[in-house]
Amino acid sequence: MKNIYSNIFSFNKKILHKCITNLKRGNVVGMPTETVYGLGGNAYSKLAVQKIYRLKKRPKKNPLIVHYLNYKDADKDVIFNRDFYKLYKKFCPGPITFVLRKKNKSKIQSLVTAKLNTVAIRFPSHKTTRLVLKKLNFPLAMPSANLSSGISPVNAQDVSEEFNKKIKIIINSGNSKIGIESTVVSLIGKPKILRPGIIGAKTIKKILKISIFKKSSKIRSPGMLKKHYSPGIPVILNKKRAEKNCALITFGKKYENKTNYFNLSKKSDLKEAASNLYKTFRKIKKQGFKKIFVVKIPNVDEGIAINDRLKRAAY
Repeated sequence: MKNIYSNIFSFNKKILHKCITNLKRGNVVGMPTETVYGLGGNAYSKLAVQKIYRLKKRPKKNPLIVHYLNYKDADKDVIFNRDFYKLYKKFCPGPITFVLRKKNKSKIQSLVTAKLNTVAIRFPSHKTTRLVLKKLNFPLAMPSANLSSGISPVNAQDVSEEFNKKIKIIINSGNSKIGIESTVVSLIGKPKILRPGIIGAKTIKKILKISIFKKSSKIRSPGMLKKHYSPGIPVILNKKRAEKNCALITFGKKYENKTNYFNLSKKSDLKEAASNLYKTFRKIKKQGFKKIFVVKIPNVDEGIAINDRLKRAAY
């Protein structure tokens, strides 16, 4: 069933079949995940992967995350290790991505990995995406469904507005629950977090020793570019008030209800704030504000991931 956006469809058996057919033909489909909406394409198909990069206007040095149903499906493409199995058992399927060595015989396109000998893989928990993966005999390269360096989409309408009719099928599954991208963990050598997410270092450290990534010239996974998650207008951090004709993103109940104030969470709930971040960016941009000022967000737990996104948006 269609809605006012002619390329957005509610999920049913007919749309599942249509989606599978398109993916097998090397086309790209807009799909929901628990983190954000993605652009899914056959990770083994040069045609599909090129379409993803072209649609997103994505730099070829920025690799993609490959999505699988389970670790058995990924076994033909990557080399697992003990640390992977520990984290997989605890967090998968879910919002965590692993950077592992790629097997020599893997069919994953070199463009997906930015010609590196490593690959970023994930096992999404969203029921719709898992149903699609179950029907395929290949994994999906699936970056966020937005133009490169922009805000990730959290619903089907965002995807349609981003690409208009360039994508024929976008599966509608409401708002993404988490609202920011997955935690990315490199398991090459000593485990380290390359991109913070809703699963934080404190939680991972209960399973294995892990460090936070420090600067490097090599981009091993998505989310490592300095400029990213940008709403297309200037973002100024750690401010208590906004300039005229500008918006102020707030956090907590102490802020007034003003027309240019946008509260990520009146309850001071960092998980709720993370899920509202990109929605708030888009809302502010649509309302025509010239700049976004942001109050200081606590740099703990989910706040670490929020501040990472804010810092890159403000770059």
